[in-house]
Amino acid sequence: MIIKSKYKIVFIITTLLIILSVSISVINYVVSLNNAQSQLKNQSLPLSLDNIYTDIQKSIIQPYLVSSLMANDTFVQDWLINEEKNSDKIVRYLEAIKNKYNMFNTFLVSDKTKRYYTQNGFIEKIDKTNKNNKWYFDFKNIEEKHEINLDFNEHLSNNLIMFINYKIFDHNYHFLGATGVALKISYIDDLLKSFRFKHKFIVTFFNENGKIVLSERNINKHKNIGEYEVLKNYKELILSKKPNTIEYERDGHKYILNTKYISELNLYLTVEANLDDFTQDVQKVFYFNLFGSISITFIISLFIFFLIKNYSKKLEYLSTYDSLTKIHNRRTFEEKLSAQILLQKRRENDIGLVFLDIDNFKNINDKLGHQKGDVVLKRIATILNENIRQTDLIARWGGEEFIIALIDSSLEDSKIICEKLRKSIEEDLELTNLCSYNVTASFGLTMVNSTDTKENLLLRVDNAMYKSKNEGKNRITVVS
Repeated sequence: MIIKSKYKIVFIITTLLIILSVSISVINYVVSLNNAQSQLKNQSLPLSLDNIYTDIQKSIIQPYLVSSLMANDTFVQDWLINEEKNSDKIVRYLEAIKNKYNMFNTFLVSDKTKRYYTQNGFIEKIDKTNKNNKWYFDFKNIEEKHEINLDFNEHLSNNLIMFINYKIFDHNYHFLGATGVALKISYIDDLLKSFRFKHKFIVTFFNENGKIVLSERNINKHKNIGEYEVLKNYKELILSKKPNTIEYERDGHKYILNTKYISELNLYLTVEANLDDFTQDVQKVFYFNLFGSISITFIISLFIFFLIKNYSKKLEYLSTYDSLTKIHNRRTFEEKLSAQILLQKRRENDIGLVFLDIDNFKNINDKLGHQKGDVVLKRIATILNENIRQTDLIARWGGEEFIIALIDSSLEDSKIICEKLRKSIEEDLELTNLCSYNVTASFGLTMVNSTDTKENLLLRVDNAMYKSKNEGKNRITVVS
């Protein structure tokens, strides 16, 4: 019955957990599916847009710091004022900065001589009439001390380059020139690719004319906003300095597009999301959660099963055996004795009941301590076990009292066994060494009659044991 109850409890708990897990997973799936579009539109996409904007800002923080460091370096300022004829010094300086911070390019332009230097040496003398030098004169005339400029430079690369320009001033705040660093657009391309893999968003940068300035390679084949079949209708919204959210359909799929103007770059950032991608994610999450919850339920069920099984064993053991002496306890002995009394009435066999109490056990506890008293109890339980048969019943009755049922044992045989037990306790060297004197016990013995009940039988053998106590201890009293 106990085993069946254990399995029944585990089955009920497992069933309830599975129903709960599946119900929660289905409810979450339905809610997530219904809210996917509104969450993407109102929360995920705007938040991701801000995160992408932040990541873009972070990607240019170090180059900004390097440019600021160069512009405020007293060496650079002194060189521009006093030592520009010695170009080797500034070339070595630019080369050192480039190598130290792993930049694509470092540069410096002297306003006094209009000479353009990089880590490779003198490049050219800039001129207002040269359209390729327009960036410098535009930068010189703005109020800001620094700027980001996307441009081509035939001396550095045939590809678009991001320049971070910083103004150089002397101690009297007179303009001396410009310096800064250059980054390859491939560096930005890797950043855009990370957004697609991480967030499943397509990120694109447009200039004020609608031309695509930055986009991930091999993903966007368009060159300007007019080449988009649908987006060209939203050109004014995309190229607005106010953030906008645009919903549209293309090739049977729904898309959401968020826009943001980046003043530092003077570019318009768009983040495009395909709703199907996020619906698929919801489905994947549902199946993952369902599988995970069932797996966890299975693990919990196993844990509960083994926990119940383990505790059941412990409870069964504690309810059956005495925890100190490891022999049966009083409750178990009474159950087994009642069964033997019923069998005795049918089989008419002899049963001898022995009750014993350790003499002066209180003195042992008081003088030697309760720990040694426990050792004495365990040793006496061992002696009793070793000197009776496996078919006999033995138990610790309580405190220093023990009880034994000698099955199929006549009165004479029972007396012999009692005497053997009494002498074994009295002559045990381990007990003598432990207490420094011979430990003894007083015994009571009676035989089970066909008219006996468990109650009067126990009362009779208890009186026999107390008679031994009263008549001098360490003896056996037989009561018929």
